[in-house]
Amino acid sequence: MKNTCCILFTLLMGVSILAQEDGWSISSKKVEKYTGIVTANGRIGILPEDKPFQTKSIILNNVYDKESPLGVSRILLGMNFANLEVEIDGEKVTEEHVSNWQQTLNMKTAGFTTSFTFKDKAKVSYTIYALRNVQYSGYIDVQIEPLKNIDVKATGIISTPDEYHSPNSTFRVLQDLETTMPILQTVAESRLGKHLVGTSATFIWHAINSTREHQRPQLVHEQVSAYDNRLSFEKTLKKGEAFEFAWTGAVCSTQDFDDPQTESERFVIFNLLTPRADLLDQHKKLWEELWEGDIVIEGNLQDQLDVRLALYHLYAFSRGDSDLSIAPMGLSSQNYNGHIFWDTELWMFPPLLMLNQDIARSLVNYRSDRLGKAKEKAINFGYKGAMFPWESDDTGEEATPAWALTGTFEHHITADVSIAFWNYYRVSQNLDWLKSKGYPLMKEVADYWVSRSTKNDDGSYSIKNVVGANEFAPNVDDNAFTNGSAITALQFATKAAGVLGETANPKWNQVASKIRILKFPDGTTKEHATYEGEIIKQADVNLLTYPLNVVSDDATVLKDLKYYEPKLSPEGPAMGQSVFAVIYARLGNTKEAYRLFRRSFEPNKRPPFGALAEAATSDNPYFATGAGGMLQVVLFGFGGLNITNEGIIQKNPVLPKEWKSLTLKGIGPKKDTYRIE
Repeated sequence: MKNTCCILFTLLMGVSILAQEDGWSISSKKVEKYTGIVTANGRIGILPEDKPFQTKSIILNNVYDKESPLGVSRILLGMNFANLEVEIDGEKVTEEHVSNWQQTLNMKTAGFTTSFTFKDKAKVSYTIYALRNVQYSGYIDVQIEPLKNIDVKATGIISTPDEYHSPNSTFRVLQDLETTMPILQTVAESRLGKHLVGTSATFIWHAINSTREHQRPQLVHEQVSAYDNRLSFEKTLKKGEAFEFAWTGAVCSTQDFDDPQTESERFVIFNLLTPRADLLDQHKKLWEELWEGDIVIEGNLQDQLDVRLALYHLYAFSRGDSDLSIAPMGLSSQNYNGHIFWDTELWMFPPLLMLNQDIARSLVNYRSDRLGKAKEKAINFGYKGAMFPWESDDTGEEATPAWALTGTFEHHITADVSIAFWNYYRVSQNLDWLKSKGYPLMKEVADYWVSRSTKNDDGSYSIKNVVGANEFAPNVDDNAFTNGSAITALQFATKAAGVLGETANPKWNQVASKIRILKFPDGTTKEHATYEGEIIKQADVNLLTYPLNVVSDDATVLKDLKYYEPKLSPEGPAMGQSVFAVIYARLGNTKEAYRLFRRSFEPNKRPPFGALAEAATSDNPYFATGAGGMLQVVLFGFGGLNITNEGIIQKNPVLPKEWKSLTLKGIGPKKDTYRIE
């Protein structure tokens, strides 16, 4: 791919989008229907809007309170420190009075830049960062270029969502010797009082010594209400003399800190007193390290941007140093209450296992840290071993609303977790981890499936009364994916025992070898005992081929593909088509693989940046699960990567005719490179 300054104009759902031809940036002019792209660092997510200096929300990772007195847990909205108001010559800068509007996401640096011209008076640009290096904080870097002499007033705001209680909004100037540190702050209780949340913010002026109070612009504190806390300054600018400043904030909670108020102050003070170049260089260097795991597509710029945007989101929603997981919508919204599903283990984990070992380890450690609660759940429902919740939160207990049958009956999640654990070991070859975290969990999962299975009169085993991956069919017996994942988890536990020199429970293999996989008379795999060809929500049977490899003979694989693809509901989630695409690619059928690859995300893209909604008929981005699915097509389909007991092996890669080459960088522990031409 040539690195040029040319601009490619492409059409996305009837909206003109500007795509930088370097494959790293996506830009947009003003559009009628707008879905923002989040900037996130694995701890907080900041969602910009299409109005000057406005952000929609801040999401806090792994910080939950009950959604209502009788409800389940829900991820918290943070106090929004990322809004500014700017006045020029006494007039507020609003969208009605700006021209040359453009917003750009730079995926390489994880910066979101908005630029515009205000009347004939000034050119304005600002970039939002969720700092990767200072993980509870954000940074808004502002530049104003006067086109004539102007007076500027800038106001930084901490907006507290209505759901918070008893906010205490203050402004203080902290001082140590001659160093002064102005801090705007709000501290409040979360919805039902589970957490205390502290948010601090301040201005930074780069051109002067901002620590000397007498050299700073005069700061004015205004408390509009306890929920609206403001700090402002004014400055006269001369024509042609660019003025730069920043607004930085941090939000902390008692989920992570005993004293979130003081800790939020420390983060802001650190950002205030660290030179901008150093602070942002540290952030960019961490993103540069993330991008050592990358996918490069030559010959199709739009596919490159779509794939890289998917990978950007998985990186933005996670951290290798957190031992946290990724919710289906990541840090872009409160959808699905920010809970953790099978979406992580089956869809997002495999690409990250290829491209970033630290993040992959964090995702599996999230589950091992909650093994105790899974063991309690198994006991509570009359089973042995460990039984993981369908929806998980910070506690590791079941967090699914009680009315949703998935929470009580969608049990394949327990096998999905164990499969991810064995795959992590197979790729990492980390024997210490397998001994201390991997096998203890896999053993408990295997014991669960032995106790969960029912022996039939003919000696076979059934798994009864489950919700499968196809959630349109609740409370069925012998669901294909549930049975296939249980078989796989039992077999993997036996292999893990062998690696460690442990004695495997003989019942694991005995049950695994006799769990039913039902068939129609013509040999097509039957989704469940009473399935008769109904429309399905998402891939189920076909998961037995990929990723489970339970169904592997080409004749049955093709029968299953042709039978179930027409039955996928248009209202189902995006990742169903991804499974079909991977399988077709592995069969060497690049035409069908590419068709389904595009179908897995193209109908779900939302203007102007291409954020993914969960389904073609929904509008709830960013759907990180769908990103995981489309990345698996590239890595495990076209790229031919396979996870084996010997590690990562490439088998029969294929290239769609729409691409000139595919390069996979930073693969596995040795960060290998694979190139397909």
